[in-house]
Amino acid sequence: MPVRIRLQRHGKKGKPFYWIVAADARAKRDGKFLEKLGTYNPNVNPAEININVDGAVRWLENGAQPSDTARAILSYKGVLLKKHLKGGVKKGALTEEQAEEKFQAWVAEKEKAVEMKRSKLADAKAAIEAKALEAEKAINNARVAEATTEEAVEETTEAKAEEATKEEE
Repeated sequence: MPVRIRLQRHGKKGKPFYWIVAADARAKRDGKFLEKLGTYNPNVNPAEININVDGAVRWLENGAQPSDTARAILSYKGVLLKKHLKGGVKKGALTEEQAEEKFQAWVAEKEKAVEMKRSKLADAKAAIEAKALEAEKAINNARVAEATTEEAVEETTEAKAEEATKEEE
């Protein structure tokens, strides 16, 4: 039975949410699966990916073939790196501790990069909100200035009208 690691679509129309599953290659896209390995939510920026790394590595070692999108996700989360490091341990090139240390260093660096992206997005959003607030303040100040000039014009015309009525008396 050929096993594929692929995405199974859930969520509503226009708001996809995916499960990353190990399934028989002959099963339908959203049909039966052997094991749920994680989730993928592309609706947020950056995309949210939760995956069972050890389970995915176990399936890959047993011959499961990932789809193109699933391969990209597995690579992004370090599953393929961990499989590669496990192969090095089996061949005797690395010890288990060295492999785990390399993997944890890679994960920490990747997490740092994702956090930097989140902070850049938050800073950009804050800058846009600040710019919108400044534009709104400028519009309000212009309205206040216009209202005060109209009041001043009305007061001068009323004062002239009063003077004219006093002169006529």
